[in-house]
Amino acid sequence: MTLTTLSMVDRGLTADIAVDRCVDRAAELLELRPGVNELLKLHDRELGVQLPLRRDDGSVAVVQGYRVQHNGARGPYLGGLRFHPLADLHQTRAFASLMTWRSALHGLPFGGAQGSLRIDPADFSATELEALTRRYALAVSHVMGPRLDVAAPDLNTDARVMAWFLDAYGNRHGHAPGVVAGKPLSLGGVPGGDAAAGRGLVYVLEAAARRWGLDLGAQRVAIQGFGHVGSWVARELYVRGVRVVAVSDAGGAVLNERGLDVRELLRATAAGYSVADSGAPLQRVAPDELLTLDCDVLIPAATGDVLTAFNVDGVRAGIVVEGAAHPVTPEADAVLDARGVRVVPDLLAGGGAAIAAYAEWAQGVAGVPWDELRLATELRGRIERTFAEVADFSEEHHCSYREAAYALAVDRVAAALELRGGL
Repeated sequence: MTLTTLSMVDRGLTADIAVDRCVDRAAELLELRPGVNELLKLHDRELGVQLPLRRDDGSVAVVQGYRVQHNGARGPYLGGLRFHPLADLHQTRAFASLMTWRSALHGLPFGGAQGSLRIDPADFSATELEALTRRYALAVSHVMGPRLDVAAPDLNTDARVMAWFLDAYGNRHGHAPGVVAGKPLSLGGVPGGDAAAGRGLVYVLEAAARRWGLDLGAQRVAIQGFGHVGSWVARELYVRGVRVVAVSDAGGAVLNERGLDVRELLRATAAGYSVADSGAPLQRVAPDELLTLDCDVLIPAATGDVLTAFNVDGVRAGIVVEGAAHPVTPEADAVLDARGVRVVPDLLAGGGAAIAAYAEWAQGVAGVPWDELRLATELRGRIERTFAEVADFSEEHHCSYREAAYALAVDRVAAALELRGGL
């Protein structure tokens, strides 16, 4: 059975088990006393909700939703809300714990959470999606709040969804802009927040190039996914003169060895077309083929579990930068490590969105506005500092960047728990 045929439970377990393995390995590197790793893998709260929806045609559907809060030792929970047909409790647990470790790694005062609705948003109208979001917000509102748990956009959700969530929450608990990140600017969003995930990844790539003595401008980059993260990565690399040779989205994949015209791709997708339907000079390739193209840097920025034991042998990139949550399975990660492929884990490369969420939360709680320059300065500073810490730990302990990132994060959460008297 390949990963492309796994059930929802199997896919969720893949991510859940992989994160737990990373925590166990971090505990070994840190020589934590026995049992601490098991405590750090526990989740503080798991909430399942069933949301009835009267559809536009008069029929009634019931949608399963979740909100999982992993560890609040370092502050309020922070985590995305995703709409996806493969969302389940195991996957939601994994992403909640990932946010705990990502926040700790980047020095943010949050624990980790994750929310999900098990739907394919393409099957629902905008009116139905709004109704579902509002029902979900009310169903979980008793465990949400600026000092409790902060929601943020994730796969298939955006500023509009966050605005619906904010309004529904506010109708019951009063106006609380700090309960949601990723809001529209007119409702308290932070300027530059929409670009932060992609920009943060590019800042990581720039720091890596300096550390490894590489000329970033000479690298050929392939990006799987041209959504919220991938499109901004492509845009930021393009303005730096870096060759983006291939990109993909749900409609297909395109290749140009001399470099794609990213501006044309952005115009096409803004108009509602796929990258495969743009008018730029390009060659169409199968979406799965993008992962094994001849390139220097591969950035999986779409969904999880795309590099597996079944396709990793075909990867020809020397550097893999994870732009999605858990895109490389443990089996594939081991193969890449044995081959000497440098993997920058999502824990490190995906910090931009969390840093932007912190800025927006701080703005909402304190009532002091942030501007785009302040966010960009905060983003670059935290990213570069964190990358250096991970690289230093990796070299000192002769471990991978993934192991180093988890070790630093686990150490910080364990220290917070001990100070609180929880260990």
